[in-house]
Amino acid sequence: MLLEIAIKNFAIIKEISLNFENGMTVLTGETGAGKSIIIDAMNMMLGSRANTDVIRHGSSKAEIEGFFSLDANSPLKQILKENGIEFSDELIIRREIFQNGRSVSRLNGQMVNLAVLRSIGQHLVDIHGQHDQEELMRSQNHIHLLDGFGDGHFQEVKTNYQSVFDHYKKLRKRVLDKKKNEQEHQARIEMLEYQIAEIEAADLKSGEDQKLLKKRHKLLNHKLIVDTLTNAYTVLDNEDYSSLANVRSAMNDLQSLEDYDADYKTLSSDLSESYYILEDVTKRLGDLLENLDFDANALVNLDTRLDLVNSITRKYGGSVDDVLAYLANITKEYNLLTGNDLSFDDMEQDLKSLERELLETASELSQERHKLADLLTKEIKQELKDLYMDKAAFKVVFSKGKFNREGNEAVEFYIAANPGEDFKPLVKVASGGELSRLMLAIKAALSRRDDKTSIVFDEVDTGVSGRVAQAIAQKIHKIGSNGQVLAISHLPQVIAVSDYQYFIEKQSHKDSTVSTVRLLKPEERVEEIAKMLAGDDVTPAARQQARELLRQ
Repeated sequence: MLLEIAIKNFAIIKEISLNFENGMTVLTGETGAGKSIIIDAMNMMLGSRANTDVIRHGSSKAEIEGFFSLDANSPLKQILKENGIEFSDELIIRREIFQNGRSVSRLNGQMVNLAVLRSIGQHLVDIHGQHDQEELMRSQNHIHLLDGFGDGHFQEVKTNYQSVFDHYKKLRKRVLDKKKNEQEHQARIEMLEYQIAEIEAADLKSGEDQKLLKKRHKLLNHKLIVDTLTNAYTVLDNEDYSSLANVRSAMNDLQSLEDYDADYKTLSSDLSESYYILEDVTKRLGDLLENLDFDANALVNLDTRLDLVNSITRKYGGSVDDVLAYLANITKEYNLLTGNDLSFDDMEQDLKSLERELLETASELSQERHKLADLLTKEIKQELKDLYMDKAAFKVVFSKGKFNREGNEAVEFYIAANPGEDFKPLVKVASGGELSRLMLAIKAALSRRDDKTSIVFDEVDTGVSGRVAQAIAQKIHKIGSNGQVLAISHLPQVIAVSDYQYFIEKQSHKDSTVSTVRLLKPEERVEEIAKMLAGDDVTPAARQQARELLRQ
């Protein structure tokens, strides 16, 4: 429920704040005083697109802030959680619109984008104005109005159908794309098949080209390597002259002097360490030379492998790693073109299975929707009777259509305004006054099922008078008894039946115009309703009539 709205520097509003309660509240005032501006501000607070025209002249930004109370079972709990906002029994929405065209929205102090704000807003307030009557004249919107009457079970059935439809549509597109690709891109597919086969046959390993070149370089320099290693080994240890033997002799000499001086002992220790390192190097050199045989076949095999690798890299990339990256890309493209990530037979089998499931879920949705139509027809008939259209008959007409996210049938509202007349599409026969009452009847029926507790009616009583105006007043008040209603009206009957009345007036000064708002006391309400009945020249009779309206 909306508890309070504060508006600052919005159009001709400098700064106002309105508090709301359960029940029915009306906004009254002269034309142009700013009543609809408050509704515009409310719309923007709930996520409608803003522009800089709404910013009051001379101000840097416009600000709208709303304070809501939430029920513990509100569907907003999940939406808030998904957006990282902690759920509580209070919600503050704040929106600022700046001169540079930027706007900032916050929920309980946390910044959110416009899409999130809209998804939240549609669960908080339902704003109904003359635009909604225009929407009622568009038959394509009737299915959404009907479905809005559904309970939780119906929404589950519809959600299940939409899930199956989305899956079916996606898979069907893949099957059709695959057929199209096979026809239009057969040459590309064949080329990719050849390239993939050629690269996979080479059985390349990452970094293989560099490793092969290193091995080849070593084999080509085999004699140099052998001669150098042999010379090093000979210098270290041979029969005629052995550096290792000389070092060992020097080590033994120094070891005999260790007890005479600490420096001698250090020298002996360092030389001993050097000797054992040289001894290990000499042994490893010997092992290397013993196993260092030249393998001519290894060089031939290596050159053959390198020729293949070079041939592949010249065709598909600068290195083996580049070729492997290219293979991954063309494999992905090939799978996309041919559907090889799922065989074509499997895809068609899955599609047929989904077709059967789609038909079943569409049939279930249709059955539930027809039940819903029967319930809605009965409720609207009663609502129309309350609005002095008891002779009118209403029904929901179904016709088969193409499969889409709403099902496989179209929905249109038909009406027979008078007894004996045939049912005709609502868009062809309803007058302005009838549309107002029919829309109100639909809203009244929906309000008992809707999760929104705040409903705004923006001059929905235009074009009616007398007992019809009284009936509309009672109907709006009845809707308010289920939660909270805010209405803008010029009809005394509607205003008199409200629980609270705010008066909006425009005050013009030398260089500025400002809208102000105040909650009227009982006697002030009498005076304002009397002015509506009699004009500026208020008579005692008009005041008495106003009191009578308020009493009733």
